[in-house]
Amino acid sequence: MGRRFFREGFLLLALAGLAVTTPLRGAWPRFSRDELAVLYLLWLLFWAVRTVERGGYFRALAARLERGPRLGPRLVLGTFLLAALVTNDVAVLAALPLILALKEGRAELAVLAVLAANAGSALTPMGNPQNLYLYWHYRPGLGAFVGAILPLGAAFFFLLALAAWRLGPPRYPGSGPPPALVPPAPAFAALAIVVAAVLRLLPLAATLPALALLLLGDRRGIWAVDYGLLFTFAAFFLLVDNLEALLPLAFPHRYPVFALAVALSQGLSNVPTAIFLAPFTDHWRTLLWGVNVGGFGTPIASLANLIAFRLFLPGARRDDRRRFLVGYALGEALALAVGAGLFFLLRLDGWAGRG
Repeated sequence: MGRRFFREGFLLLALAGLAVTTPLRGAWPRFSRDELAVLYLLWLLFWAVRTVERGGYFRALAARLERGPRLGPRLVLGTFLLAALVTNDVAVLAALPLILALKEGRAELAVLAVLAANAGSALTPMGNPQNLYLYWHYRPGLGAFVGAILPLGAAFFFLLALAAWRLGPPRYPGSGPPPALVPPAPAFAALAIVVAAVLRLLPLAATLPALALLLLGDRRGIWAVDYGLLFTFAAFFLLVDNLEALLPLAFPHRYPVFALAVALSQGLSNVPTAIFLAPFTDHWRTLLWGVNVGGFGTPIASLANLIAFRLFLPGARRDDRRRFLVGYALGEALALAVGAGLFFLLRLDGWAGRG
């Protein structure tokens, strides 16, 4: 499950769409320069993050969170912040093993952690793949981007902290002293350069030193990149290029864009949804909200959801599985309602202007 679903299911869907639309168009689809830049940056970002992850740094950082009082809030809010700084799937991969080691409260904390990963990743362009794509497609500027989605992140930060606090202090069996944090300097330097390029603080040419650092520091890490997701991105880029030529679609009003983004994300996932809708609307703030709110909901709405299911359910006891599934259904439905309600409230008040 999890990554395999993205690698196979969505990629096959995009390839089938290409096979149907390319003959109808009568011409081969092409990548734009920005799409090629996004694919290149995603490749480098995945490689750099996996290199740091393979070095054990995220696991060591997560293990330190279990020391001291109020374990629940620290795990949940730590997942939120890690997702904003790196990616939501890495945040879930770091938090879930610790949560599974708890003596109690595993299911509830796992639900809160996946909600935190999706909410935290919404805040930054590098938090998830759809944000990176929208940031490069619309080029709003970092301040405008973060400012547009900040109310969503701030609301969920408060609500998740409150929910984790009310769970009470989960008991952890203890595992000796926390592991030492020894930053892999080349990998962190490469990651910093790539993030700066993602944020358009550096030109693409400035990522060449990052590529050299990764080749020298972790050449095998190139095989840890999620190529399935990259190929899926590429296939959807080409499919949308065909659809733009074949269909005179346009969404001039923001509310249908938001509704479509949320609804399509539930069955198509929020990454392909962002790629599909972006060329047909100028309402980038609305689409940004739609695909991030749409990440809540079904297990396939976001990659973080699928990873949580894959990690938690196989090794959990029957009672924990039942509580996780019930808690997930209730928590995700509530998150969808809160996100949508907040959007319509802020849209009516003209929070972010047009878009």
